[in-house]
Amino acid sequence: METIKKSGLLFFLLFVAISLPAQNRAERQAAFYKSYDAERSNKYGLSIQELQKVYDAEDYFTNLRLGWLHYLNKQHETAKEFYTKAIKLKPYSIEARFGLIKPLSALEDWAGVKEQYLEILKIDPQNTLANYWLGVIYYNTADYTQAEKRFEKVLNLYPLDYDSAVILGWTKLKIGKYQEAKVLFDHTLTLRPGDESSLEGLKLIK
Repeated sequence: METIKKSGLLFFLLFVAISLPAQNRAERQAAFYKSYDAERSNKYGLSIQELQKVYDAEDYFTNLRLGWLHYLNKQHETAKEFYTKAIKLKPYSIEARFGLIKPLSALEDWAGVKEQYLEILKIDPQNTLANYWLGVIYYNTADYTQAEKRFEKVLNLYPLDYDSAVILGWTKLKIGKYQEAKVLFDHTLTLRPGDESSLEGLKLIK
């Protein structure tokens, strides 16, 4: 009889151990579903509240999503905090770094934005988005030599990408590589007939 009682107690404890995590998973999923529904209705505050009910500081997904929702809710400093937590949990996550760039851009923290692009390129040197937008930052600060390197990398990967080709044409023009700029502007006119930016660049070369 004692053995049966012990076996019954053991079964009960195992059942509790298995069912509790399952219950927690169900609660977490339900919170996420409610959060998605609220977001679709642009109720970002409510969407945040639903996730906060199951918030776990060690959970990458929750931190990432709360970063996104606070960004949508224009709470950029808080968004930055959650994205930073997500990055600490998964340092090689490129998606979290691209996420962090959104509130940093809204806060006009261009040094922070540049830092994140550089970090992304340490992880993935061929990342076209990071190379392109880092090139734009260099271009806007008149660092044309660095901008040229970034745009050339993107264009080598995607030779028919208009945006990269036209801005590389302007970059070449800025540093006095007129023949290369002309070739690029002729190329972008083929990609986009009558393109005003390309035509303007060609006039400056003539």
